[in-house]
Amino acid sequence: MAETARRVALVLGTSTGGVGRHVRMLAGGLAREGRQVVVIGPASTDEAFGFSVVAGFAGVPISDRPRPAADLRAVARLRTLLAGADVVHAHGLRAGALAALALAGRRTALVVTLHNALTAGGAVGAIYGLLERIVAKKADQVLVVAPDLGERMTTLGACHVAAAVVPAPPLSPATRTSAEVRAELRAGPRAEPGRSNPAESGAEPGRASGAADVGAEPDRAPRAAASGAGPGEVSDAVGVGAEPGVSDGAEAGAVPGRVSDAVEAGGEPGGVSGDLVPQATPDDGAAGAREGDGPILLTIARLAQQKGLETLLDAARGPYAEGAAPLFVVAGDGPLRGELRSRVEAEGLPVLLLGDRADVADLLQAADALVSPSRWEGQPLNVQEALRAAKPIVATAVGGVPAMVGDAALLVPPGDAAALREAIARLIADPALAARLSAAAAARPLPDEQAALRAAATAYEAARATATGHA
Repeated sequence: MAETARRVALVLGTSTGGVGRHVRMLAGGLAREGRQVVVIGPASTDEAFGFSVVAGFAGVPISDRPRPAADLRAVARLRTLLAGADVVHAHGLRAGALAALALAGRRTALVVTLHNALTAGGAVGAIYGLLERIVAKKADQVLVVAPDLGERMTTLGACHVAAAVVPAPPLSPATRTSAEVRAELRAGPRAEPGRSNPAESGAEPGRASGAADVGAEPDRAPRAAASGAGPGEVSDAVGVGAEPGVSDGAEAGAVPGRVSDAVEAGGEPGGVSGDLVPQATPDDGAAGAREGDGPILLTIARLAQQKGLETLLDAARGPYAEGAAPLFVVAGDGPLRGELRSRVEAEGLPVLLLGDRADVADLLQAADALVSPSRWEGQPLNVQEALRAAKPIVATAVGGVPAMVGDAALLVPPGDAAALREAIARLIADPALAARLSAAAAARPLPDEQAALRAAATAYEAARATATGHA
């Protein structure tokens, strides 16, 4: 390993999902390689992911949306904390732009990983565009989770763009049989131990993060015991985290209990018990879907605009062949929960909104297929998990999904409920097709933690070479 990249600062904004999970994996892996690592971000991210178990941690409130005064303070704080770093690796557009501003006038290498694309317009889109230009101009290396992001950054003037590697960690073994889980889902989901309904507990459902950041999965790690790293400069903080101790299988981001990879739009994470949405009438197809032996289709998603769940509900209306009506099971929570629930109730749709679940492995084992109706995805962890579980997939042909799934999925245009419904009906009616997709999923090559660490190391050395060559 090159001496010039021994001291690494990882910067992220508000996250309780996929971004934080990925950063924790990098922090643990880089520290085990002997690098001095500090993670810089909101204090809540350390609470969620236990960064200080594996590296140094310094708290900086990088918010999920523009707040001019707070952003200026964050830039000033970052400028102090980043002194002495060989490489700064920021995750997400806002973290990347603020880190770029904090490094103005310095020759510190900056790598920015863009985990998501914007799917909204208006004022949010205008601000997003400004941040994109800052990152394109200032970052020495831009890593992207999908080809379309790379094309956009190149168009905006980024000189060095490469593919990011964001692997899903190995899925935990299932704890119940498929028959047990299917029976539970058809009877109505159970409450998991230690998890409560946020409407009853006062916890705010869903996950938080910048509107431009993906974070799918709320892997809740225990609050990290202090590693001794205080909120000092990188030259001080990373020294403490140079050889961190890791115990109880907490290393490399393998924190348990995650649901969803998505645009995160606010709210603190709250455990959510299974929530059965009542069906409107006994003869609208919902009762048959719950009581019969029809297929169970699983969607793992944050209940947010990016995920295209209104299209899923449109497709759930059918019609489907008699005796083969599927039950649509959605694991995840988010700001659209109330709206989706109201629609399911009003239309009597065969849909269960489970809330956040820690038993993703159980749900995947029991499901007949995974359905991903998103407007955009990069390298979705839930799709990777479905591939590893050898499940057929019906997904939208967006972002990095086509390259990820290859011939292991039926792909449809985003927002096209008729196409989604037809693909689902085709899969249900053709067991041979389902078997082919399952075999293709099992054979699909996927990246692992070592691949992600190698990609990061390559980006760091390339960024360092670029930065030291700046005038």
